[in-house]
Amino acid sequence: MELVSETVEVGGPKGPAAAKRYPIADPVALWDPAAFKNGPPLEALARLRAEAPVAWIDEPGERRGFWALTRYDDVMRVNGDYETFSSQRGGILMAHQRSDMQLAKASLDAMINLDAPAHLQLRREHMPYFTPSYLRGLSDRVEGEVTRLLDVMAPMGSCDLVPNLSAQLPLFTLCEILGVPMEDRPKFLTWMHYLELANSFAAERAGGAGGGGLEGAVAEVPPEMKAFLDAFRAAIDDMFEYGRYMLKKRREDPQADLMTAIARAQIDGEFLADEYLDGSWLLIVFAGNDTTRNTLSGTMKLLSEFPSEKAKLIAKPELLGGAVNEFIRMISPVIYMRRTATCDVEVAGQAIAEGEKVIMYYGSANRDELVFPNPDVLDVERANAEKHIAFGYGPHTCIGKRVAQLQLEAVYRQILTRFPDMHQSGPIDVAPNNFVYAIRSLPVSFTPEKR
Repeated sequence: MELVSETVEVGGPKGPAAAKRYPIADPVALWDPAAFKNGPPLEALARLRAEAPVAWIDEPGERRGFWALTRYDDVMRVNGDYETFSSQRGGILMAHQRSDMQLAKASLDAMINLDAPAHLQLRREHMPYFTPSYLRGLSDRVEGEVTRLLDVMAPMGSCDLVPNLSAQLPLFTLCEILGVPMEDRPKFLTWMHYLELANSFAAERAGGAGGGGLEGAVAEVPPEMKAFLDAFRAAIDDMFEYGRYMLKKRREDPQADLMTAIARAQIDGEFLADEYLDGSWLLIVFAGNDTTRNTLSGTMKLLSEFPSEKAKLIAKPELLGGAVNEFIRMISPVIYMRRTATCDVEVAGQAIAEGEKVIMYYGSANRDELVFPNPDVLDVERANAEKHIAFGYGPHTCIGKRVAQLQLEAVYRQILTRFPDMHQSGPIDVAPNNFVYAIRSLPVSFTPEKR
């Protein structure tokens, strides 16, 4: 199997090969994580939708720049055409850098960075653990864990929702699907702690690595960061060592779990090479947690900002299933995905040359006024909320989207029943990250339950 190609664009001409059809003065620096320190820059993205839906964004240094797509129809088109817009040629991040460090290498060697047919072969191996029949059995366990977490929060009256709930439930669910032994599960909290820290730190230092440089962007640090880097490397080494051990164990002794599906996945009749096992392990550990975690927190922020919509859900709990799609539409936890043009092509009248980067902004597409009227207003009865593309579209639609929906519905059904007055009670803390809407802290207050 061919590895993802080198993807850092250095040298050569700056700017696009073709003239800009949609020139725009002073576009937001979408490559800069600082532009996302309060979450996605929604006003700037709305301006791009209106004035420059396929906008060229220059990047700093030697990197050439990219095309930013902000309208729904254009994002849908690029997402669905893997032959013209490749994930494998360049990967899915704004900038990747090959590195000898394990985390940087594994971030490239994963299913999400592959095109068909290899991507589809791997995807089929994972599917049995994301089907409706499997999820019915998972649902009761998720409901029980939500109850347990809320029982711990119940007497507090106020707390930070992220460490107490949002960070814990997705890891529990992931471990259930993977088949991780109970005694090993605390390790995942440690690994995610360092992955989250490194993700934010890398985005700040790399100036547009898109939250994906991770270990590579932490390679050069001032002396005061050495302790962090040493602890980070130790945690990540432990994560990969555990993954390799468990995946080898599952190859020899298969179980009915996702870890076995990863371990025994085949492409063209052969088991995955070690580097792809590392990549698959990293992808499932990180992606299986990050998006749901941030959507759980973001939903509390939305319900606090739109109390009349929250009141509707309390009065009519049957609306919650549809409302979950509206929450996901407005939060859009994955900010962008990258593709690389495999040939000269045109999008919305804009010529794009072979080899140029195309960045799809999901959160902007999900607030396209032509598809979602009054897109900045939460509407728990929105008729077409399920049309959101927060999970992507086409061959790379997120395989775990139903798991995310299941968790969101379980959490907010119980919160609205037990703590109807729970609300955001302090400033939200968002990491400066231009790849994911990374909510680090969200204080909440509520009437405590008496024991």
